[in-house]
Amino acid sequence: MISVIIPTYDRASLLKEAIQSVLNQDYFTAKNASNLFELLVVDDGSTDNTREVVESFKGRVKYHSKVNEGVSVARNFGLRLAKGDYIAFLDSDDLWIKEKLRMQMNLMENLTQAKVCYTDEIWTRKGVRVNPKKKHQKYSGWIFEKVLPLCLLSLSSAIFSREIFEEIGNFDEELPVCEDYDFSIRIAHRYPFYFIPRPLIIKRGGHPDQLSQKFWGMDKFRIRALEKALSLGLTPLQKSLVKKELVKKCGILAKGFENRNKRDEAKKYLALLEKYESKTGNSRREKE
Repeated sequence: MISVIIPTYDRASLLKEAIQSVLNQDYFTAKNASNLFELLVVDDGSTDNTREVVESFKGRVKYHSKVNEGVSVARNFGLRLAKGDYIAFLDSDDLWIKEKLRMQMNLMENLTQAKVCYTDEIWTRKGVRVNPKKKHQKYSGWIFEKVLPLCLLSLSSAIFSREIFEEIGNFDEELPVCEDYDFSIRIAHRYPFYFIPRPLIIKRGGHPDQLSQKFWGMDKFRIRALEKALSLGLTPLQKSLVKKELVKKCGILAKGFENRNKRDEAKKYLALLEKYESKTGNSRREKE
């Protein structure tokens, strides 16, 4: 069974299309599997007509409302309700191409060792297609070092075996953003990724309520995730890679805060930079 979880907050205008893109999956018709999935919408305290949009699907979608606590709490809420052997997420501003689940489940069912499968993406900004940069290239296999610079795992593109969550835990509710980055690091530490190089989701960006538009200096949340990663039982090489990434991100943040005349914040990240530089054996004094 597949459990599809859509967390949403005040996106009724986008939600209907997102739900329909799940119900249109040809996997269900090809397998005659309409009884082998559940679609859970977790309404994170919306003030618009989200409930009415879900109810318009007349029982094909399970609606659950809760107080507004953020996307990580909403996803974890959905996970506690989910009954599936496989878990998939869809952000309410994204869409699935109709072949998505069929292609992923074909891979997962034929490669029993596969626990996480993700796909390529189509990106749009305000309705106009844009091209990802080279740094957003996706990879298959053991890709721990690839997920450290930025989050390569779009949750809307992925499907997970349930045991992933039993092994590494759920989403970090202390992170208001970059929770997917933190999650991808924890997965990459324990599991290989299986990538389908075909764009099977549409990511619709450019609207003002995107979390990535809400916070300046997203690297401060990535730094928290990287510091957490040091307690994962990493190999010496993995620890070295994490510390080098910490040095890089602390330097970027410190410079950014200095440019904004936020000297206390800049000092904080300069101190962290020095801390992790010394641990990598590349401190400023050693360079001098």
